[in-house]
Amino acid sequence: MRALVVVNPRATAMSPRELDVLSHALGGETDLEVTQTEHRGHAVALACGAMRNGTDVVVALGGDGTVNEVINGLLTDGVHPGVPLLGVVPAGSTNVFVRARGVAAQPLEQDAGRLDRILRQAERPVSLGMADDRYFCFSAGLGFDAAIVHGVERQRLKNKRSTHALYARVGVAEFVRSDRRHPRLHLELPDGSRLDDVYFTIVTNTDPWTFVGNRPLHPTPETTFDSNLGLYGRRRMGVTGMLWSMARLSGNRPRVGSRGAYVLHDLEHLTVLADEPVPFQIDGDAAESREKVTFRSVPAAIRVLGATGATP
Repeated sequence: MRALVVVNPRATAMSPRELDVLSHALGGETDLEVTQTEHRGHAVALACGAMRNGTDVVVALGGDGTVNEVINGLLTDGVHPGVPLLGVVPAGSTNVFVRARGVAAQPLEQDAGRLDRILRQAERPVSLGMADDRYFCFSAGLGFDAAIVHGVERQRLKNKRSTHALYARVGVAEFVRSDRRHPRLHLELPDGSRLDDVYFTIVTNTDPWTFVGNRPLHPTPETTFDSNLGLYGRRRMGVTGMLWSMARLSGNRPRVGSRGAYVLHDLEHLTVLADEPVPFQIDGDAAESREKVTFRSVPAAIRVLGATGATP
């Protein structure tokens, strides 16, 4: 078996110690190549090359952004039988894709044999979402949600470490500066209906949408890696309502109400329109602002090692 490990050395939880553990763990594997990314987009190119040269397994060692890039590289030529298996060793700050599959995001240095086990685990197909021409594994969003991601990205460019505290600070700042009186988004649904006056949208490919520390947030709790897409479209932005809603969505027993948001499940496709360009994010990665994004579900798009099925 030929395998490639794509390592993001700048991932939040990555350190020289992690890389040293990795090199020792792989010492006896002559058919396994380890390559570090050097810039944004590099993991896409590495995974694409592995797919086209017949590699059997590609392991993403990094955060959700690294996983997203590897997935998009593996599926450069679309879904086909020659796409390598995907393995993931989490090293980011949140690691939503791994945790949504019920896998503990334990640091590599605490479990040096984990990569070896991943390469020997059972596989299962996992559905993905597409936002225009880019795949996503757990969520994409436009508006306030994405503005937070963009704000964190700006702080990271200033060498700030990506932490839950940083996300919280940026979230408060973006909420204060946001226009909470004039919703600018519109949703076009598969049945031809249209929902107007939406402030921000989260399109999900699984549940939970994200984690605040160890607390999951469940805006679309019926969405899984085996279903079509879920949608949470916020239509009220009052302070009290937002705080109450976020509290109700957290924990293991979420209570999703419809007074302040549109909540839909099992959507094969949808389109989000904006009156002007708004911030856009894919799998927690800041993307170029958009006025229109078309989303669609891609069933059984990729085979993942160690995937556990529906979220516990």
